[in-house]
Order: sequence, then structure tokens, then C-alpha cells
Amino acid sequence: MLTRTLTWWTILRISLEERLVYRGDFALGTLMRFLPIITQIFLWYAIFEGERVGSGKTLDQIEVVGYRYQDFVAYYLLTMLSRAFSSMPGLASGIALQIRDGEIKKFLVQPIGLMEFLLLTRVAHKLVYYVIAAAPFALVFFLCRGYFVPGWPAPEVLACFAASLIMGFLLGFFLEASIGLIGFWWLEVSSLLFVYMLLSFFLSGHMFPLDLLGEPWGQIVDLLPLKYLAYFPSAIFLGKVTGQELVRGLWIEAAWLLFLIGLSRVLLWRGVKRYSGFGG
Repeated sequence: MLTRTLTWWTILRISLEERLVYRGDFALGTLMRFLPIITQIFLWYAIFEGERVGSGKTLDQIEVVGYRYQDFVAYYLLTMLSRAFSSMPGLASGIALQIRDGEIKKFLVQPIGLMEFLLLTRVAHKLVYYVIAAAPFALVFFLCRGYFVPGWPAPEVLACFAASLIMGFLLGFFLEASIGLIGFWWLEVSSLLFVYMLLSFFLSGHMFPLDLLGEPWGQIVDLLPLKYLAYFPSAIFLGKVTGQELVRGLWIEAAWLLFLIGLSRVLLWRGVKRYSGFGG
């Protein structure tokens, strides 16, 4: 156990050092990622302003499925934070490429498995990202602090929010890893990955709050893992999910996480059994 722990720590430390060398662009890149939100802000402002003119109410009194204008802006900022945890760029395609090019062979003889290695390197990637991107996130949230009404949630809500972000990270990792492991059978997963990214963009809540979906679509999406990648943490912070609904959501997220961990293990096990590697 001690040897394995030291091996994991060595991989994590080296991965951190590598990423600190070439990830200096994170700060500016993170700040630029907030720019598309400006379009969303203008769009929803036009919608609420039109409703205000038609109803004669003030902007603060108008709600759309329980969201005021300030809530929409805060929601989009929070989804950017959530997606920073759950997004795994290049993971699935990288696994499929390793399978296709034969690089997967090294994990059959090294003292650490493929999933453990990829998880440690992705943890290092995210840690470096969060450290460097903390200033841009803090700046944007400070400038937009007026949209977070009535302010920061209670400590227990923040704890649930943090738990949903951590599980969202693991959920995103094992979900995309499972897609990449299909490369043992398909070799090329780019088309499958495109379909997944398209569905994720809409059904994770990244584009709009999932509260806008009518029935039965709302109930269907409620049982899928995608909503926990962006919508669920944001809804927790804004107080849109509370009480038993919050507890139920956390349990469903945890259940999906366990399922995807098991699925990735089975796919790797079955894939290695059918894999044939040649050459030196």
C-alpha cells in the first residue's frame, strides 16, 4: 500500500510540475471564456425588459420559471465554474488514440493502471488550472457580485455545493473515460464523442437552466448524469434545489458516479482481454 501511494504521489508531483511549466495561458484563457456570457446577459435582459414593458412591473419583480434576471446572470457564471470542474477536454479522444496507436501496451506492464494514471494527471491538470485561474474567477465574480441576491448561501449549502463540484469532476472523468475505452471495439470514437458533447451542451444546463424544460423532458433529464455536470451545482448555490430534493439529487449523483466507475473498470477489463499489441 505504501509503495502504491508513493507511486501515485510521484506521478501527481511530476504532472503538476509539467503543467506549471506550460499553463501560464490559463489566466487569460479563463478570463476570455467569460466573454460569451455577455451575449447571454444581453439576451435575457432583452427578454426581461420586454416583459417589464408589457406588464408594467419592475425588473426585480419579473420571474421566469422562478428565475429573476439577476438569477440568470448568476446562474451562467456558476455554470462556468461547474464546467471548469467537470469538463475533460481531450480525455476520451486521448484514450482512443492510445488504444489505436498501441501506446496502451505500457500500462499492461507498468506498476500503475491506465485509469489511475489518467485520474492523477487530470487531478494535476485541474489543480494547476484552479490555482492560476483563481484570480480571473475572483475578478469576474467580484464585478458581478450584485447579481448574487441575497448573497452567499448558508455553510451547509456551500458544503453541498462543494460536494457536487467534486463529484461532478469525478463524474465527468469516468463518463468521458468510458467513452474513450469504447475505442477497444470502435478504434475511432470521434463521432460518438461529438454526439455526447452535443447532448452535454444542452442537457447539462450549460446553455439554459433545465427548469425551462417542460414535462416529460424535465423528468427524463432529471435521471440522467448530464445535469450534474453544470446545472445541479449551480442550482444548489442559488437555492433552487433544497431539502429532500437536494438530498435526493446528491444520492443520484453518487449512484451515477459509482455506476460509471464500475462501467469504466468493466470496459477496460473486457477491452484488454480482446486487445492485441505487436512490435517493440
